[in-house]
Amino acid sequence: MLELAYCGDDCNLCPRYIATQNNSIEKLKEVAVLWKKAGWRENVVPPEDMVCHGCNTERKCIYDDIKKCALEKGIDNCGFCTDYPCGKIENVFAQTEIYVKLCKENCSKEEYELLNKAFFLKKQNMNKVHKQC
Repeated sequence: MLELAYCGDDCNLCPRYIATQNNSIEKLKEVAVLWKKAGWRENVVPPEDMVCHGCNTERKCIYDDIKKCALEKGIDNCGFCTDYPCGKIENVFAQTEIYVKLCKENCSKEEYELLNKAFFLKKQNMNKVHKQC
């Protein structure tokens, strides 16, 4: 079942979320290294800083404006919004393209594919949800 973050990330395919759900410190360490390699962190952070239980937690996210908006509207993700696509989510899609480029430059093909499925298909995920509304 598709479980999307407010921004369209696929939580079920996210290595960070999966490692957290499996309570695997070793996998969280690997994810921390991958996030640095992909250019998403300046340093490899401790595994406890990588823990993610999804958007419904108090943890800070780079897309907090999306999260705040969705919470105010009482929707699970932007795909359910009557204003979709808005400027906020379009900015997220644009930022995702930057992350795609960084990842392609810095990661192996396997790492890229892993991250692609979880994070780089936001727009397609949101479009699919929005079509169903």
